[in-house]
Amino acid sequence: MTLKECKKEEKADREFQKKFKFDGDIRVLTQMMVDPAATEKRGGGKNLPLRRGEILDVIQFTNEEQILCRNSQRR
Repeated sequence: MTLKECKKEEKADREFQKKFKFDGDIRVLTQMMVDPAATEKRGGGKNLPLRRGEILDVIQFTNEEQILCRNSQRR
């Protein structure tokens, strides 16, 4: 990973922490795949746009219906 890519990831992490008021280091708990049979959904506000078969990093389980994730573009 180049220095430029590393700084870009750090910036994305800081923006993530600010947007979701997330304290501490971002640790990936597990990864999950979006159901390949699911309909694609556009994101809005704090909702992540979902694509079929996409792999997401799970960062925090917020409640029974929602989890805090990021996609491969670190969004």
